Amino acid sequence: MFLSQLGPDQRDSAISQLGTEQFDILVIGGGVNGVGAALDAASRGLKVALIEAQDIAAGTSSRSSKLIHGGLRYLEQYDFRLVREALHERELMVSTLCPHLVKPVGFLFPLTEKFKERTYVGAGLALYDALRGFQRAMPWHKHLSQKQINEIAPSLRHDLVTGAIKYFDAQVDDARHTMSVARTAARHGAIIATQVSAESLIKEGKRVVGVNALDLESGKKIAIKAGATIMCAGVWSDQLHARFDLTPGYNVTMSKGAHIVVPGSAINSDAGIIVKTPISVLFLIPWGDKWIVGTTDTPYEGDRAEPCATREDVQYILDQANRVLEPKLRADDIIGVYAGLRPLVANNKSATTTKLSREHTVDRPAAGFVSIAGGKYTTYRVMAKDVVDRAVIELRRLTQESVTEKLPLVGADGYFALEQQKERIAQESGLDVATVTHLLNRHGSLISEILDLINEEPKLLGKLDVNLPYIKAEIVYAASHEGARSVDDVISRRTRLSFEAVNHGLHLADEIATLISPILGWSSKERKESVAQYTELVEREKVTLGALLEVNS
Repeated sequence: MFLSQLGPDQRDSAISQLGTEQFDILVIGGGVNGVGAALDAASRGLKVALIEAQDIAAGTSSRSSKLIHGGLRYLEQYDFRLVREALHERELMVSTLCPHLVKPVGFLFPLTEKFKERTYVGAGLALYDALRGFQRAMPWHKHLSQKQINEIAPSLRHDLVTGAIKYFDAQVDDARHTMSVARTAARHGAIIATQVSAESLIKEGKRVVGVNALDLESGKKIAIKAGATIMCAGVWSDQLHARFDLTPGYNVTMSKGAHIVVPGSAINSDAGIIVKTPISVLFLIPWGDKWIVGTTDTPYEGDRAEPCATREDVQYILDQANRVLEPKLRADDIIGVYAGLRPLVANNKSATTTKLSREHTVDRPAAGFVSIAGGKYTTYRVMAKDVVDRAVIELRRLTQESVTEKLPLVGADGYFALEQQKERIAQESGLDVATVTHLLNRHGSLISEILDLINEEPKLLGKLDVNLPYIKAEIVYAASHEGARSVDDVISRRTRLSFEAVNHGLHLADEIATLISPILGWSSKERKESVAQYTELVEREKVTLGALLEVNS
């Protein structure tokens, strides 16, 4: 009945519908919580619209540690309910909801003391495994000797590490997952439009009955009417509450999480590594042929739109990783740096961010208006259910219950069967098996739409860059099916070239613009402007980081 495709025609139609139709639910914000709420509401049979001022996952939801995990460190805070909830969500994603996107990954917890530490950490990991219940999508933890560790992870210091415990969590391309949730919401009838800003509330008396919005591309003003408005604005929550002249029951404190990306050769290990630090934990996460190392947890009060790592952030990451690594990571190993902002719910702004709860808060500051903030990426589906449960009360009629626990995302259907047919798909498509695997792990069963593009235009079979797995068809597909509206959208979120490619993928910007230009109907001037905007973004990040990135550019 509805299509999951997010493209130029779909956006034009969405803009028209926003101003002419009455919605049950309007969602403000296209991060994972926003698109999750849109999917939850739409799959209940409600008429739903979602607007996002930038791009899907433009903020925190594309800048995480790329982990779907229970939060091992929350056990130390005795937050068993949060850990159990997150582990349940992790199992659902790996086994049912999006197995093509969320993959198990093994982590080593290095031990430096033979008896007491092994007992303590082992008991914690046993509890971690037990809290996930009877579902078993991943293996149990296991104890490893020093000899085994030397074989699995030669980069761990032999003079310091006496053994390790291996346990499993999962990882995800967060921006791709968020976009897939958005496409699933569209598949169930949600009207989705990016580059649309919520400017003010429409009220009848004290009741919120919609939003006055602005299409940032055309400059057109749109009055969107809805029975209930849900705001999922993350780190922009305080700003929007003030814009709407609302007094919320919470404030959002921003905590910055910085990460560095290094080549696969910089760390010799067959598994990820987790290191306990004086204030938190540090993850060394395998990411294709690279490693993501992070994160920090520091208060932040700067630009929400472009959070940047500082030299101190990078030095902290290097120092903590190098406590257990030999040879040590060097600044000139770094090929990428990114930072995200956690929206932590706080009543007291002087609270230190590491002690603030990762749990979420649902608030109703006005009749017809509900907002949510806080939480973990992993539990987005639970958060979406909670905020929609509260919002539907505003509709003053009976509504259906949430069904997202048993609703796979687009691309999940048939994925396991396709995984077993990789060789045949490769043979029939002309792609190599490695590329088919890459496509299945990014698109799942929607790989058929990529192959259709290649059949129509065989030159799209070629790789964008010989050193990277992306093919040209994926770039076209980003604009035709995945809602990309700019070079930045493609480089930073539909792919991860911004931190995977040399020099932030700047050398690929022109070709990417050329590939998406016909889809987006750009003039030559518009194409050049999109390249220039991405170039300026990269230059700003380089300036902020200073000499550290200049060494690596």
